[in-house]
Amino acid sequence: MMNVRYKSTRGNGSTVSASQAILKGMPDDGGLFVPLEIPKLGLDISDLAKMNYRETAFEVMKLFLTDFTEDELKSCIAKAYDEKFDTEEIVSVKDRDGAFYLELFHGATIAFKDMALSILPHLMTTAVRKNHIKNDIVILTATSGDTGKAALAGFADVPGTKVIVFYPKDGVSPVQERQMVTQKGSNTYVVAIRGNFDDAQSGVKRILEDTKLSKDLDEKGFQFSSANSINIGRLVPQIAYYVYAYASLVRSGKVRKGEKINVAVPTGNFGNILAAFYAKNMGLPIAKLICASNENKVLCDFFHTGCYDKNRKFILTSSPSMDILISSNLERLIYMISGSEEKNKKLMKELSQKGSYEIDEKMREKLQDFYSNYATEEETGSAIKKMYEDTGYVLDPHTAVASTVYDKYRSETKDDTPTLIVSTASPYKFAGSVLHAISSDKFEGLTDKEQIHALQEIAGGTIPNAVKEIFDAPVLHSTAADATDMEKTVRGIILKEGR
Repeated sequence: MMNVRYKSTRGNGSTVSASQAILKGMPDDGGLFVPLEIPKLGLDISDLAKMNYRETAFEVMKLFLTDFTEDELKSCIAKAYDEKFDTEEIVSVKDRDGAFYLELFHGATIAFKDMALSILPHLMTTAVRKNHIKNDIVILTATSGDTGKAALAGFADVPGTKVIVFYPKDGVSPVQERQMVTQKGSNTYVVAIRGNFDDAQSGVKRILEDTKLSKDLDEKGFQFSSANSINIGRLVPQIAYYVYAYASLVRSGKVRKGEKINVAVPTGNFGNILAAFYAKNMGLPIAKLICASNENKVLCDFFHTGCYDKNRKFILTSSPSMDILISSNLERLIYMISGSEEKNKKLMKELSQKGSYEIDEKMREKLQDFYSNYATEEETGSAIKKMYEDTGYVLDPHTAVASTVYDKYRSETKDDTPTLIVSTASPYKFAGSVLHAISSDKFEGLTDKEQIHALQEIAGGTIPNAVKEIFDAPVLHSTAADATDMEKTVRGIILKEGR
């Protein structure tokens, strides 16, 4: 098995091991860590089809995290994918209305971020030991709704760590906000910023790149890392569920071994669909990567025109985890298709300085595996309503965006390739939006708690613990700050407290 090392997309610095990349979060030059080479799947699909999720995750992750021993990695996986998930399978694949829905919301915070953020704390604490780090690790995270709670839950009371989450005050759902502000843990901090997700994400990147602040923290016994999808320790675990999903389809006889599938992904920061792209490059039989946007369609426009332009109105939608204009993980794809760190660095400099860049024709030719479109708010609501009325299956708004875009793809291309639609969140996280889509009149005027019970009545099953427990829980975090004061807030939290 090859020894996989990592380097910056912008070319500065030496290569690092997987554990060093996970600890650091992002390189000093502002780029992102990428593997020098994407490894190939080591097992035949027939063998993978016999494995459970934990076994599959090990077979995938060991190819990327090559400085972790077998025992270390298996221990991390066992601790991550346990009874926190409400299904023994960890993820489920449901056959609905002509497509397969990959349910990634069975974890502790009922969103797909659990798939990576359940294991990241264990990878990180293992990496601390492996690299003889004495400092405490300060996890700095921006969230558009789901990453924040998953990071808080994953790192809560983990020795030697603190986790600070910034979220846009008016840019998340009521359930998402309540999940964060009620989070327990002596090492957890939640800050509402007056701004949008891009403000939060840009602020976090600036702090991570601030050498003086890093020096000040180091003197006090702390160092930064990130739990955002810019961390390679977030991206690698996501690859595993695409491999598992394909093997599951083969095992159930829904797909023949070697038969290609499409993958449709509701896309904001580009990490989830990038994981599918990596899986494809590892040899998984994926045909089209269908990139689904909401009305903040910066990615859709990029794939259609070759121009990435964030200079546009920021729109608050019913799918807030996709309300993003700076898709950080796209840089990893741009690096791969540019063929050079210098070219990527030039484009990222243009994005930083003028808010846009344009790729050349040779680069555009390397994007043929991608299809992109977007769903309006009206189309998203209609998809939820139609799916419920036709099948009784309830989609959350993000999954509905992907379902809508897949329908557009199928209508345009007449492609009948089996398609996996990534279902990224439980409808309970967005009960108000879901109920409004199903019946705009019937559920008006309900409190947040009443909406949850109304959704249970129409969806059946039980209300997830992640939702039940938050309504009676006390609010433990009430800090708010302007986006321009994020560094000051971090200094106040960490440096004022000492060790």
